[in-house]
Amino acid sequence: MQPDLQILATGLQFPEGPIAMPDGSILLVEIERGTLSRVSNGQIDVVAQLGGGPNGAAIGPDEACYICNNGGFEWIKVGDKTYPGEQPSNYSGGRIERVDLVSGAVQTLYSECDGQPLRGPNDIVFDCTGGFWFTDHGKTRPRDRDRTGVFYAQPDGASISEVIFPMEAPNGIGLSSDERTVFVAETPTGRVWAYDLAGPGQLAKANNAKRLLTGRDGHFMFDSLAIDANGDVCVATLLDGGITTLSDNGVAPKFVAMPDRITTNICFGGKDLKTAYITLSSTGQLVAMDWPVGGLPLNFLNR
Repeated sequence: MQPDLQILATGLQFPEGPIAMPDGSILLVEIERGTLSRVSNGQIDVVAQLGGGPNGAAIGPDEACYICNNGGFEWIKVGDKTYPGEQPSNYSGGRIERVDLVSGAVQTLYSECDGQPLRGPNDIVFDCTGGFWFTDHGKTRPRDRDRTGVFYAQPDGASISEVIFPMEAPNGIGLSSDERTVFVAETPTGRVWAYDLAGPGQLAKANNAKRLLTGRDGHFMFDSLAIDANGDVCVATLLDGGITTLSDNGVAPKFVAMPDRITTNICFGGKDLKTAYITLSSTGQLVAMDWPVGGLPLNFLNR
């Protein structure tokens, strides 16, 4: 049974990375269109032209929007649905970009780490110090795909390091409320990993500092994620289409079905952060629904 959904926007060109802004609007990327866009009262306005494949997005300590740009996809059309494919012939390279929300000016902060090019940056989260974690999902080609990992960087472009390597196409990323744990979803394995942290950008060294969250049975893949006020991980789920909630304390998973098998992102906003905003990407929709648990407030946005 699917929940009651409010449709906020249609005709979006593969939307992802929603951010519920204080003024009630929703910032999101349109990957196929190559834009950062704003949805407000049913209207869609372009904030910035980015090109490539803008993917994850987050508000930083300077109130700018930071974008994981994956460099673009080939696009597959099946009826009225759109799906991302392999690395395109016009692939523009992976990068982290900063967007001034007032002027729309775009600045590239990072395109490599220690001489290794970023391939397909995907999702991003800021910690309370102003640094940010991001995943590199990599790109797929007809006979090979990238080995990638998880990075930590500063918003002024001065410092970037690869903290976790390798992973299987890491996608969604989030922090626990005490910022002692970073959660990372892998797309093809349908797994969410928890890594204990020793400090900003630093993994703990204990033998049990990495663990797998109790998952669901069946065949599915994971996309982006958000953390709720209980500390559970709400991860967008592909193939069977919906939101899976996983616990870090062994509680059985929960699943809320959505009417799009390519359900890619969830964020929280509204009163007490109890409205879930969800991107239904293959059908180009942004929807909202009441959520039983509030979202965990995000640094530099809700606090």
